[in-house]
Amino acid sequence: MQIKDLTNFFESWAPSSLQESYDNSGLLIGEKDSTVSQALITLDVTEAVLDEAIETSSDLIIAHHPFIFKGIKRIGDHHWIDRCIRKAIKHDISIYAIHTNLDNVHTGVNQKIAEKIGLQNLTILSPKKDTLSKLTVFVPTSDKQKVLDAMYEAGAGNIGNYDHCSFQVEGTGTFRGNAASNPTIGKQGEDETVKETRLEVLVPNYALGQVLSAMTKAHPYEEVAHYITPLSNINQETGAGMFGELSEEIAAEAFLSKLKTQMNLSVIRHTNIVKHKIKRVAICGGSGSFLLGNAISSKADIFITADFKYHDFFEANGEIIIADIGHYESEVFTKELLLDALTKNFTKFAFRLSKVDTNPIKYL
Repeated sequence: MQIKDLTNFFESWAPSSLQESYDNSGLLIGEKDSTVSQALITLDVTEAVLDEAIETSSDLIIAHHPFIFKGIKRIGDHHWIDRCIRKAIKHDISIYAIHTNLDNVHTGVNQKIAEKIGLQNLTILSPKKDTLSKLTVFVPTSDKQKVLDAMYEAGAGNIGNYDHCSFQVEGTGTFRGNAASNPTIGKQGEDETVKETRLEVLVPNYALGQVLSAMTKAHPYEEVAHYITPLSNINQETGAGMFGELSEEIAAEAFLSKLKTQMNLSVIRHTNIVKHKIKRVAICGGSGSFLLGNAISSKADIFITADFKYHDFFEANGEIIIADIGHYESEVFTKELLLDALTKNFTKFAFRLSKVDTNPIKYL
C-alpha cells in the first residue's frame, strides 16, 4: 500500500487543517507515493521505537506526538531527535504524526478516554468557530437527488448526530446560452425556463474542495450556479476537550479509585474533594489546563487532564475537582484508537502496536 492511501484516510477523519498553529502533524519523514508493508503504531517516536520498527520490519511509524516541532539547522548525533532522523532515513522508515487534529475531532482522543471511563451524552468542551461554510447550489429538480448524494458522499450535510441534512426551496431558473455555450437544456441564443431546486448544505471548510468537485461532476449544467457563505457558527464536531456524564453518580473517592483502574494509573494528582458525588465529567487528553474555565462553566464535578502547574491548581477555586493523571497516561490509549480505526478501514494491511513504554516520567 502507498502512504498516501493512509494519509487520505487520516485527512478524512482528522484533517490536518484542524491542528493547532504550534503543531507539526503530518508526514514528517517519507514520501506519499512510497509503498509500505507494515506500520508500527506508537504514542511517541523515540530511538527505542525506531529500533523496534527495524526489528519488526515495519517501514512506517504512525505516532500521536510529532517528534519534530522546531526548525532543525543541522542533523548530527548529539541530540536524540537528530539520531532518530538519521536512523529513520538510513533504514527507509517513514514517520507520520496525527496530533492535535486528532485531539480536535469528536471521534478522536477524548472520545477514547470517555469510552474508557464510561461517559455518555458527549459534547465538545470548547468547540471551534469559523470552521463551517454554507454551500448553496441551484439544480434542475429532476437531478437534485443525484447532486445531493454526491455532496453527502464528499462530506457535506452533517450536523451533530445527523447526516444528509439539507434545506431545499423549489423555484424557477432562467438562462440563455451564447454562441460558445453547449447547454444541457434548451438551445443557444434562446431563453430557457427550468424548474429548479435551491439546495443548501453545511460543509466543513476542510472538505469544501472535494464537495465542490463532487457537486460539479454530478451537476448536469455546463455552468453551475452556486455560492459559498462562510459561517461563524460553533462547530459541535470539532474542538478541544469533551464533556459527558456517568450513567449514575458515584462518590468522589470511589470514582478516583475506579479511574486509576480504568486508565491504568499509578498516581493521581488532584485538588480538594469539593464535590462529594461525581456525575458530570470534563476531560482533555494531554495538556488541558487551558480548558479549566470551560470545565467550570460546564458545571462539571471533575476535570480529568494532565500537566497542571502548581499555581494552576488554585484556579479550581473550590468549584471543581482537578484530576491530573499524567500526559502519557491520558493519551496512551490513543494507540488503540488508531489501531481500531486503521484495521477497520485497511483489512489487508499489517498494523502493529508498539511495545515500547515511551513515557519519559517514572514513579517510585
